[in-house]
Amino acid sequence: MSTSATTDAFVLDDTTLDLLFREARTANTWTDEPVSVDQVREVFELVKLGPTAMNNQPMRLLLVEKGPGRDRLVAHMSGSNSAKTAAAPLVAVVAADTDFHERLPEHFPHAPDAITWFGDDAGRERTAVYNAALQTAYFIIGLRAAGLGTGPQAGFDKAGVDAEFFEGTAWKSQVVINIGHPGEDAWFDRLPRISADDAIRVV
Repeated sequence: MSTSATTDAFVLDDTTLDLLFREARTANTWTDEPVSVDQVREVFELVKLGPTAMNNQPMRLLLVEKGPGRDRLVAHMSGSNSAKTAAAPLVAVVAADTDFHERLPEHFPHAPDAITWFGDDAGRERTAVYNAALQTAYFIIGLRAAGLGTGPQAGFDKAGVDAEFFEGTAWKSQVVINIGHPGEDAWFDRLPRISADDAIRVV
């Protein structure tokens, strides 16, 4: 049985599916073409519409342009991630706001007491991290839809980044995403993916 996706199940055309999934890769090199903060803000305005539990929306973004702020970030990146982050036109530090519950009266208004459901700090942080990860996936797809390449990286000193940029806040860094237009030899060949036969059970 074939495990490759076909267009028969989709309303989007092949060009769009290629852009978002089939031909998309983690980019490692970049052209000199700039990426504006305004363009990323437009992407955010789209991807914020993706669902999260109780509409809690914990993802926060720190956009780091080239300059002193970038130098401070690069110092916390691991191994080869340092050079890739230094070279990217724009970098997003994705964080989870562990005080997301404070906005629930606004974001989940039909349950006015929802803010009281997250009194446990550890449980609230787990909720924030999970839903920020969900939103990060939306964000990556949104950047691809804008014609941009992404280089998500987990190899960095989270405690160092939090102390450097988020001291005194409830933001916890989750992933660093380099953003730009892919350059020469930007990506490796795609690694094997699990098949639907192995990943899906039906009852």
